[in-house]
Amino acid sequence: MRGGQGATRAPVLQFTNCRILRGGALLREDLWVREGRILDPEKLFFDERRVADEQRDCGGYILAPGFIDVQINGGFGVDFSKITENVGSGVALVAQRILSHGVTSFCPTLVTSPPEIYHKALCPRGRTGEECVFSSHHSLGPGVHLEGPFISQEKRGAHPEAHLRSFEAHAFHDVLATYGPLDNVRIVTLAPELGRSHEVIQALTAQGICVSLGHSVADLQAAEEAVQSGATFITHLFNAMLPFHHRDPGIVGLLTSDRLPPGRCIFYGMIADGIHTNPAALRIAYRAHPHGLVLVTDAVPALGLGNGRHTLGQQDVEVDGLTAYVAGTKTLCGSIAPMDVCVRHFLQATGCSVEAALEAASLHPAQLLGLEKSKGSLDFGADADFVVLDDTLRVQATYISGELVWQAEEARL
Repeated sequence: MRGGQGATRAPVLQFTNCRILRGGALLREDLWVREGRILDPEKLFFDERRVADEQRDCGGYILAPGFIDVQINGGFGVDFSKITENVGSGVALVAQRILSHGVTSFCPTLVTSPPEIYHKALCPRGRTGEECVFSSHHSLGPGVHLEGPFISQEKRGAHPEAHLRSFEAHAFHDVLATYGPLDNVRIVTLAPELGRSHEVIQALTAQGICVSLGHSVADLQAAEEAVQSGATFITHLFNAMLPFHHRDPGIVGLLTSDRLPPGRCIFYGMIADGIHTNPAALRIAYRAHPHGLVLVTDAVPALGLGNGRHTLGQQDVEVDGLTAYVAGTKTLCGSIAPMDVCVRHFLQATGCSVEAALEAASLHPAQLLGLEKSKGSLDFGADADFVVLDDTLRVQATYISGELVWQAEEARL
């Protein structure tokens, strides 16, 4: 319509003097935002004959889609796998604190726990209240990631052995009995070599839940069969799985498998914290399958707290420098590196482009979750969730729905 007929009069915000990540390239264009979404300026000019109500000079900074962390166990003393009276406010605290690291959406991750923990954490759609920690009304983003308890004992890593489970005769009923309602679940990590896993994968994917393969001793054939049943993700590649072998590369072999369903992209998480994965392994994975790489933090509640003893679900965790261990062992227990640190380390370790590093933390996780129309890009019509970065990829400001939610003290935006 012309002259604004039928068009909203909501204010338009124009970000100028910036480089926008769009279509895999950094473009010297302005970003236009209205009512929490990214606008097509041509339609604004020619259909509504409007200009911006406010301009904001970005000082030549990079504007990239907000980061999406699909595996984060907590942080700043908040443990998502410990359901306490104040855990709801704790989740909000984590959501607020990770804004300074550019994260605008995340999947709160619960490690292997007893059934009562899952039942307290997951509520049926429509129920609200303090007891519904991860209910769908909470603005956390895509949903919860359940990592375990249907995983390999041999590759359980930091998951408590006492609470591991396998699938019995009524496999999917066992899943429902263990977890309770699945309304707010977005990802389930399981070991595909467990008996009856394929019917579970099929049932979960039929409900729109992403199935991830991890904490597993599966060979390549078992992994390929799991993908054929609907699995689309690999939990922290190289960690908690059989090492690559030239005669049977195991789950790692999915990156170059020729037995996947036509058109299916297998995504895989990488913890690029400088501890979990050698830079050479990062390079191998990235060069083998760059479009499937999803940066995750696998951050534990000790994130942001420094050295000392902390928790992760049913386990005690000891932090020493940059490393978190299961207390009393040398078993790695998640990461204490935030997402922006992982992005910068990934960029340095692989020699990839800035655009590729940023998309691994934004576009790829959005594609994994089927949210690429609204998240993970700065395309017209997408949610105006974005991060402002300098040339060293340090976060200067974070926006959600076009609203400034965090800004560095030295930034002037």
